[in-house]
Amino acid sequence: MMVASPNSKANRARGQTVQRVSAVLLCMTALVGCSTMKGWFTSDKKKVAAPSALVEFQPSAQPAKLWSANLGKGEGKIGARQGPVIADGRVFAAAVKGGVHAYDLQTGAKVWSYPSKLQLSGGPGVGDGVVAIGSIKGDVIALDAATGTEKWTAKVGSEIIAAPAVGMGMVFVRANDGRITAFDAANGERRWFWNHDVPMLSVRGNDTPALGPGYLFVGTDDGSVIALGANDGQPLWEERVAPQEGRTELTRMADVDGTPVLDDTTIYASSYKGKTIAIDAPSGQPMWISDHGGPGRVAAAPNVLVVSDPVGNVYGLYKAGGSAMWTQPAMLRRNLTAPAIQGDYAVVGDVEGYLHWMSLDTGEFAARTRVSRDRLLSAPRVADGILVVQDVGGKLSAYRLGQ
Repeated sequence: MMVASPNSKANRARGQTVQRVSAVLLCMTALVGCSTMKGWFTSDKKKVAAPSALVEFQPSAQPAKLWSANLGKGEGKIGARQGPVIADGRVFAAAVKGGVHAYDLQTGAKVWSYPSKLQLSGGPGVGDGVVAIGSIKGDVIALDAATGTEKWTAKVGSEIIAAPAVGMGMVFVRANDGRITAFDAANGERRWFWNHDVPMLSVRGNDTPALGPGYLFVGTDDGSVIALGANDGQPLWEERVAPQEGRTELTRMADVDGTPVLDDTTIYASSYKGKTIAIDAPSGQPMWISDHGGPGRVAAAPNVLVVSDPVGNVYGLYKAGGSAMWTQPAMLRRNLTAPAIQGDYAVVGDVEGYLHWMSLDTGEFAARTRVSRDRLLSAPRVADGILVVQDVGGKLSAYRLGQ
């Protein structure tokens, strides 16, 4: 076993404090939106700004619901952004109380289920024939992707709300205290761990590390992207997306909570502080920084990047240079998910359970449908032209777009 950073009681205590603070912050952002946090501390409901009204438009695409499934009791207000993952023609998904399930992507037919009494706060990750998932109490479970049979279990010292990354013969688990632990995918033996200090106040949530050839790319709660060696966890480079500037802990929040996107040899990442960056992945050298962004994942199409910001704007950014191609401002205070790309459209979910499709060329609305009355918190996932989304109540739904 190789150790990339020492552990300590102080680090664990600090991590627990950050969890409590970020949990409170999540409640604020989930219920009233980042732009209206002040209203959370008052008893006057009139001061809590409502989501903007839905605008009318002429649809140019038609979403067709293919199938849906109930996974069990969903995350509710935990704020884990629990979502599915798609691989090899299957959808793997979990509920906080309901276990892990595999479905056929095309038909929704259940392939297998793994029942669990644990609270599975993170979504599943898949790779190398392994499905891995974490729990509120730091449990790690690895399953056979073909059958759902349990392969091994392990434990980390903090809550896991990010889906593990699986690849290169290892399962990489990001805990809520800033630690990443690498386990052998075959037997669960711990190979290394790496610690990173987290700020006292942060946005509730973090996301899966991104895998590259020999690399692990991590977005941090203090506004950076860090490249680690996949074999030993040693830091290779660090680049700041947004500075932690401001007079208060609240104004200094700069979380990079979305999974960094590796596109060819370029890493794209976005920050809660409204910045998006392009980084040369091998060297760690910044290529450009845009003044538009948010804490969630960047969605990458061939010529455009799409980001949603904390107040509800959606931006299309030119890949070359990062300047704004278009802005869609009609969803303010709707607490949007990170975007996904489905064909010629960007799609986001919102606090009232709607999915919104926008043209990648112009940002104009193309389609809308309501998945459920529960919030959509996790970014939709797309594979083989099919979009799959999970609401906080534990419902999984699949859609295809038609003209």
